[in-house]
Amino acid sequence: MTMAKWVIGAALAAAATCGVAIAAKAPAGSVGGVDAKKIIAAAPGEWLGYGRDYHEQRFSPLDQVNTSTVKNLGLTWHYDFGDRQGLESTPIVHNGVIYVSTDFAEVFAFDARTGKKLWNYEPNTRLWQVNTCCSPANRGVAIWGDKIFVGALDGRLIALNAKTGKVAWTTQTFPKTTRLSITGAPRVINGVVIIGNGGAELGVRGFVAGYDAETGKRKWRFWMVPGKTPNDGDASDTAMKNVAYKTWHGGEWWKLGGGGTPWDGMAYDPALDLLYVGGGNGSPWNAAMRSPGGGDNLFLGSIVAIKPETGQYVWHFQETPGDSWDYTSTQPIILADIKIDGRMRKTLLHAPKNGFFYVLDRATGKFIQGTNYAPVNWASGLDKNGRPIETPGARYGDTGGAFVAMPGPGGAHNWQPMSYSPKTGLVYVPVAEGSYPYKNDPTEGGTGRSKLGFNTGAGAFSATVPTPTAANANLPGFDTANGHRDAYLLAWDPVKGKAAWKVPQMKNFNGGTLSTAGGLVFEGNQMNDFTAYKDDTGEKLWTFDAQTGVIAGAASYSLDGVQYVAIMAGWGGTTAPYSSHSDANGPARLLVFKLGGKDKLPPKPVYEPLPFDPPAQTDSQETVARGGSYYVRYCTRCHGGGAAGGGLGASGPADLRRTPFIQSQDAFNQVVVKGDLKHLGMAAFGEEVTEDKATAIRAYIIHQSAEAKKAGLK
Repeated sequence: MTMAKWVIGAALAAAATCGVAIAAKAPAGSVGGVDAKKIIAAAPGEWLGYGRDYHEQRFSPLDQVNTSTVKNLGLTWHYDFGDRQGLESTPIVHNGVIYVSTDFAEVFAFDARTGKKLWNYEPNTRLWQVNTCCSPANRGVAIWGDKIFVGALDGRLIALNAKTGKVAWTTQTFPKTTRLSITGAPRVINGVVIIGNGGAELGVRGFVAGYDAETGKRKWRFWMVPGKTPNDGDASDTAMKNVAYKTWHGGEWWKLGGGGTPWDGMAYDPALDLLYVGGGNGSPWNAAMRSPGGGDNLFLGSIVAIKPETGQYVWHFQETPGDSWDYTSTQPIILADIKIDGRMRKTLLHAPKNGFFYVLDRATGKFIQGTNYAPVNWASGLDKNGRPIETPGARYGDTGGAFVAMPGPGGAHNWQPMSYSPKTGLVYVPVAEGSYPYKNDPTEGGTGRSKLGFNTGAGAFSATVPTPTAANANLPGFDTANGHRDAYLLAWDPVKGKAAWKVPQMKNFNGGTLSTAGGLVFEGNQMNDFTAYKDDTGEKLWTFDAQTGVIAGAASYSLDGVQYVAIMAGWGGTTAPYSSHSDANGPARLLVFKLGGKDKLPPKPVYEPLPFDPPAQTDSQETVARGGSYYVRYCTRCHGGGAAGGGLGASGPADLRRTPFIQSQDAFNQVVVKGDLKHLGMAAFGEEVTEDKATAIRAYIIHQSAEAKKAGLK
């Protein structure tokens, strides 16, 4: 069930507040053509790619803001976007202009000195949220020539004029009959715009493709999993026939989707001319359902190296063979040259969901070394080739039972960017420990395949937790279905394969990192802090109250000899409804800092949520329980666990425990079954949610509302 921009409580101020302007030496909004030479040269003052340059290290060579001066860092301007959605994009900065994307892929351009808005573009994708796993987030734009590129939630790849924001061309990257979506940032390599997609929880076949930057015409497509036949595959024909197809056995995975969606991580080595793409999880999650004869199921949970001009396969390394736990390899990829065993190696560094940190030879894909960077119980370690040594019983689909695995589907590290400092040789990773009760569930994704809900075969986001057994008794604090218990900023030594230091966080699901030549690491967190740490010790040197949770990664740039640090702040995203505290959800905004900045945020708005006022419960406990299972399948990915929505007074998916629509079954059906709020992004579910199911879902929400009222929640 989805609902966007449904504001509960007071309206937010939408105006930007600007600091003192610096005289422009180049007109704001002027565009100099960006090409490969500029991105490779990576001028210190600009931020031309998602991870700054093609190697995606997220390391700024600027050092004006450093361990001695950071105490003087102050806000110089900010812009409030007028809602409270989660913001995940990293700014692109070129020729004095900042380009950012917000939720639902809306794009903004600002004068990077003053914060003056130059233009914005709204792609109108709200109704497509019903076809997403987790949220309508967008992680950023790309720049090439005189164009800005963004991937819209509904699969459109859109080219905008960088100076005016006018549409240059639009390409639909997948048929609207599929349940794919786009939340990641495009990359552009030698005039080829590259974008993947997401949606493996919903029953899709993922691919990555390249498009001509001038026309939008597709040049190649690389499927991440095979189709029905070995030759079903475009640019990936050879890879599908000779490599991937033979690793799938039995079943009809092509009918179930297969998965592999490459929804985020990419990097590029210009010297080797190799594009590295992270493959997603299986669809359904449960490997015994999609490939009952076993097999590694390539290219799930893999890093794949391909040629960016043609999509030609070069090599792969699989991190999670035969994935059954939603252990994607789509997490950010870093390329770095580091000395190992006395010699320099061209490496690929990766910390995917599965809890192991990998160091690979990026020319050949060969495993160099790896170990777990967070607690892991689904595997006891990696063998000499980097293959996980699985724990007996971890494959719940084979046992037919349940297994509480650590990490859970949120991963030990998710999409939040990690960074690398060539000065310290450390990788800075936002880590969240957690477990999850996977259970064999053929009614959810196989025999009970849904057109509108989850299809995981693993009891997705179930509220039922199995009794602890010997296999999971070592999990500390085992208590809830999404039981994250510990979180920290981790400084990881990829040579020694161990932690250099950790900084504990009070809550999980914190922000991405930025490292700098000034000896700093910047990270935001769920507690509304944007903080600078000393990069060699983790000592906290400076912090700023953003009035909202901060989950994105920051960028740094310079103009007129002045260094700036920019961060998108806004609470939301994949696991926010399961891990938030009541104060995390504040105004969504862009914050820009410099030494001596004098701007001030306005007082944080006070939101007055609707009260808990449930009608009398007239349905049986059996109906409530049945409604809970329907709620999990259709509604939880947007409205959160227990119908709690996106946070107190959020303008995103509503807290259904407070909605007036539960007062009447007719009113509830009009919204859920018939789509009376489609104009607000709440799609009609009548194709699959019958009035009987809607009655049960309403009974469950009434129960949750009554429990919240009984507990005295405000």
